[in-house]
Amino acid sequence: MRTAGEIEDVEEYAAELAAALYGPERARARLVAELRDGLADTVTAYAAEGLPHRLAVRRAVAEFGTVEEVAPSCQRELTVAQVRHTARAVALTAPLLAACWWLFLVTGQGGQLPPVARFLALPLAGAAAGAALLAATALITTGTLARRLPARLSAARRLPLATAWTGTATGVTLGLSALALVVSSPLTANWPLVAVSGVLATVSHTVVAASARACRRCVRTG
Repeated sequence: MRTAGEIEDVEEYAAELAAALYGPERARARLVAELRDGLADTVTAYAAEGLPHRLAVRRAVAEFGTVEEVAPSCQRELTVAQVRHTARAVALTAPLLAACWWLFLVTGQGGQLPPVARFLALPLAGAAAGAALLAATALITTGTLARRLPARLSAARRLPLATAWTGTATGVTLGLSALALVVSSPLTANWPLVAVSGVLATVSHTVVAASARACRRCVRTG
């Protein structure tokens, strides 16, 4: 990353900042756009005072901070956004998975599943329920209630990593569930229900695993 004296254009600054950050695409684009617009306004103000464009850009960057100086705080904001994205993905999919397995067990459909699938049903349902609870906790501690919580809880550095690994564990749970349900479906009397559940688990696994992977990268970047 270059110093304030080496940046000669607002778009150049924005491009370098965008390249230095990682997180949800929309949040990253919005954050970079806000900083770019603010920097552009400052450059315009300095230019209106009679400064040459290049010097106005350098003064504005010096006032805003270099990319190297600004990036860490921006990355922290994006990491929180990614934590919430991953937590939402887990919170939406894990309860459905838990409900699916419990439905099979309560209605007796689980008795039609092969022994391996029946053996996995209860542990996978419990893991999904636990993941949903952890995801809800992450959403609470990074949402509107965060300001009312102790700083050590709401801003804990461990929260992003915990959320990332919760998402990873949920992805693994979804993957195992998808495999068990899809393989078991031809062997059950109510195979359409089992097959559809397996497909939903597969799609959910893809979404959650990708989000958890992005969350782990945000933790490493930050």
